[in-house]
Amino acid sequence: MHRMFAAPIEAAPAGLSWDGFVQALGRLGAGALDLAGHMGPYAPIAVAGTVVWLVWLIRALLSWTAPPIESDFRTTTSVIVPSFHEDVEILMDCLSTWREQGPSEIIIVLDVADTEAHARITALGDSRIQPILFDHVGKRSALGVGIRASQGEVLVLVDSDTRWTPGLLDNVQKPFVDPDVGGVSTQQNVYQRTTSLWRRVADWLVNLRYHDYVPAQGRFGAVACLSGRTAAYRATAVKPVVTDMEDEFFLGRRCIAGDDGRLTWLVLASGYRTVHQRSAKALSMFPATFTAFVKQRVRWSRNSYRCYLTAAFKGWLWRVPMITKITVLQILLTPVTMGMTIAYLAFSRVELTEIGIIAPVLWLVLTRGVRGISHLRRHPQEILILPVVVLVVIFIALPIKAFALVTMNKQGWLTRSANSLGGDGQTSTTLEAAACPAEPVLAVPAGQGRPLGHAAARVEVAS
Repeated sequence: MHRMFAAPIEAAPAGLSWDGFVQALGRLGAGALDLAGHMGPYAPIAVAGTVVWLVWLIRALLSWTAPPIESDFRTTTSVIVPSFHEDVEILMDCLSTWREQGPSEIIIVLDVADTEAHARITALGDSRIQPILFDHVGKRSALGVGIRASQGEVLVLVDSDTRWTPGLLDNVQKPFVDPDVGGVSTQQNVYQRTTSLWRRVADWLVNLRYHDYVPAQGRFGAVACLSGRTAAYRATAVKPVVTDMEDEFFLGRRCIAGDDGRLTWLVLASGYRTVHQRSAKALSMFPATFTAFVKQRVRWSRNSYRCYLTAAFKGWLWRVPMITKITVLQILLTPVTMGMTIAYLAFSRVELTEIGIIAPVLWLVLTRGVRGISHLRRHPQEILILPVVVLVVIFIALPIKAFALVTMNKQGWLTRSANSLGGDGQTSTTLEAAACPAEPVLAVPAGQGRPLGHAAARVEVAS
């Protein structure tokens, strides 16, 4: 296996020094401890809060100042789409956005029951598109079929309900000018975000992830999870580990979901870097209902626990840069830290008076508003739903993550089933009328995508 278990590169971008970072953090921490000494009984929460805010600020500043990666690198691309009983209208609409960007090939692995989708795709008459009927045994099995059938140098894995904005395919290839880059994360948002309160909340949380967290990890070459909604991989980094992705077992049970986290860590463990490309933007379907929103969060939390605990147990986590270690440990410890903080306030410090109750509530809303600045800069009117976001964040951090922790080895998709079309709360009936037809006239005529076997000249990645 290529470079398996080699230590990943930890080179920081120009101008960034871990020694300077540690020294600055030490000075700030010393100041915080000195201040805490004057705060009496509130010292524990003050120290913990100071550390958390320092980590958030440093990570956010690293993310906000991370530029898109630029180069002239272009090569052959295989778009691989696992599709299980997807709403046909949604699939065809998404396909039009992939197709018009001129990939070398598009491989759509359909379930054997998805005959309507197969017929609609075949009727397009596009030689670049290969629909495959396959008896799905989970998403991982379908990805395995598509990856093995692919011929491109760069594989772009895409969910069947994700649309691309113009330029995504060109931009997601640019980081591969660096031969050490094995995977590329994309910038993501919620499709038709205003059609549901829960889509607005999801878009808020997604914005924070891709504006405040992921770019910082990408600057040091270790994005912890390349979201399966759209992620690109170097074929030579992925094909040797396909079987390890398909046949993962956790505490004796075969893993069904969580393919994106697993594949990311297999690539990192092979010695490659994973980076973020903020100029490659995708729009994904998210649930329109509260029930489906909760199911999705439970599934994601279970996947995170299994993925990151495995990475820690195998030693992969301890070989990535500090910024990624901290992020992963925060995710793992969220229910513990949030629970301890709320318990400390509720049982030790909050007085049952009007001001004693109102002050902590206002503090929670204010701090969440500050952390939501990336989203509120783009959608300032959504400060009106800030209280809802606060409640949702607490709900995710405590009951959802706690439940996911104790049930992390319960395998299943939750929001999709063999007896329904599309995901829960994610069918075409939950959307507004499309702004364009599902199968538009294409900028790149059928058969004129970048031919397999071609690669453009390489240039340096912009800092």
